[in-house]
Amino acid sequence: MDVTVKYFATIRACTGESERRLNGAPADLRELLTALTRLYGSSFRGAVLSGVELSEAVIILVNGRNVRYLGGLDAPLAADDEVSIFPMVGGG
Repeated sequence: MDVTVKYFATIRACTGESERRLNGAPADLRELLTALTRLYGSSFRGAVLSGVELSEAVIILVNGRNVRYLGGLDAPLAADDEVSIFPMVGGG
């Protein structure tokens, strides 16, 4: 009953790994990001949060669904969820 977190592009550079399995499911995204900040430090926090809100420069999916439509930082998590964290990509 774990949560799997996958990191992409510059987020992967902040963590030094492409994936991590966390024992036990955090109650929500806020709790997960707090735990990940403890693991990875301020560079990770700065990449995913803007103050106490989710950064506009990041996309976080839970089981393929954007957390902005699931309650943002209050998006609930359950055992065996897969969380993917992407930086916004610009181009043209």
